[in-house]
Amino acid sequence: MTIREFKMPDVGEGLTEAEILKWYVQPGDTVTDGQVVCEVETAKAAVELPIPFDGVVHALLFEEGVTVDVGQVIISVETAPGAGDAAQTAAAAPAEAAPAVAVAAAEEPAAEGRQPVLVGYGVSTASTKRRPRKAAAGVPAANGTGAPAPAVAARNGSAAPAAPAAPAAPAVAVPAQPDGERPLAKPPVRKLAKDLGIDLASVVPTGDGGIVTREDVHAAAAAAIAPAPAVVVPAPAAAEAPVPVPVPQAVEASARETRIPVKGVRKVTAQAMVNSAFTAPHVTEFITLDVTRTMKLVQELKEDPDLQGLRINPLLLIAKAVLVAIRRNPDVNASWDEAAQEIVLKHYVNLGIAAATPRGLIVPNIKDAHAKTLGELSTSLSELVATARDGKTSPADMQNGTITITNVGVFGVDTGTPILNPGESAILAVGAIKLQPWVHKGKVKARQVTTLALSFDHRLIDGELGSRFLADIAAVLEHPRRLITWS
Repeated sequence: MTIREFKMPDVGEGLTEAEILKWYVQPGDTVTDGQVVCEVETAKAAVELPIPFDGVVHALLFEEGVTVDVGQVIISVETAPGAGDAAQTAAAAPAEAAPAVAVAAAEEPAAEGRQPVLVGYGVSTASTKRRPRKAAAGVPAANGTGAPAPAVAARNGSAAPAAPAAPAAPAVAVPAQPDGERPLAKPPVRKLAKDLGIDLASVVPTGDGGIVTREDVHAAAAAAIAPAPAVVVPAPAAAEAPVPVPVPQAVEASARETRIPVKGVRKVTAQAMVNSAFTAPHVTEFITLDVTRTMKLVQELKEDPDLQGLRINPLLLIAKAVLVAIRRNPDVNASWDEAAQEIVLKHYVNLGIAAATPRGLIVPNIKDAHAKTLGELSTSLSELVATARDGKTSPADMQNGTITITNVGVFGVDTGTPILNPGESAILAVGAIKLQPWVHKGKVKARQVTTLALSFDHRLIDGELGSRFLADIAAVLEHPRRLITWS
């Protein structure tokens, strides 16, 4: 029997880990070359991983919701001919035969030719090794006296094949770690213990091979706070957004704080905003304007038979107004090269659209937005929003943006002082569009009014240029015929 291992691919761009969001296969399922087997979330986006060979799934090495380092094996596949029969034979074999198979799989040289690669990135040559675990009392060791079943492998990261036919020994909780011994626990469990203030050395491990589990940490936390019995909490399934760490009811009842792990998109966004705020000198200007004519044009375009099937909304015309204003003020479309101490003027516009998703705020951009017609821009906006909400935005879609629009008005907010997306020159915040009293042709009337806020990098854009750029955007939205006359 030949067992091949698929490792977490090198996702590139300095990223070293990914969280497994969802498994699409289970042990025993047949997989083919190129079939998507799981979805993972990096600090950039959620990505589906295809398996690079044919076979039958032998074991899933990590559960959903676990963060895995690049280079670690995440799934093993039986690739020998007659894979299904071999799996059944292995399950019925004596317990002594399992370790030999495990050793053979571990000593198999790396296959030449195709390697597991995440599309768009490189191949990792790194290899992650785990130190051997000591056998616990009443628990078969993975190095010679028995091998954990695939279900156990999925829980503790062991890649050993399956399962002796002999009756399983009852689970025995091993005592707390001896003095000087480093407790065995996976990184997420260590992080949980740190957050809850629990010393792993004092925790009684119940996992296979003497490993400390999440339930063990929760039990220790409950015992430290209340005499009530600990409530066993299963490992959380992958969710659309980071959620509070599950804790026993006894802990929740008396706790006054909740800690939410910051990882994936939220983590990289937080770091990027800190870097941007303390690197680029921000200036923010505001303008309040009457957009009644633009709102009427939106309604007319919705009824235009030539635009049937397209999503027409105020954001579309605001995006078009920004592109017209950039054409009139091309120096705003630039970036700062710190190493060369140069301003880099961009002759293209990759227009970013800030999107609030369940996994956090992301800013994908429309490539070469300056060259698109109104219909093409509408299609690109619709695809961008749909992809972001589904969590399928690729890292490439979020790179090389030049200027961004963030629509805070959808939340009923009048305006704000947005922080620049790193590497970009400006960001426009669009406030809520409301009926307000407004002087129109010498009389006070109810008009559709909004407020725009433009933050820009003062190294690239001085006060005069920034003011002219913002004023041009407002002028187009006040009199949308300028979309034609200024183009």
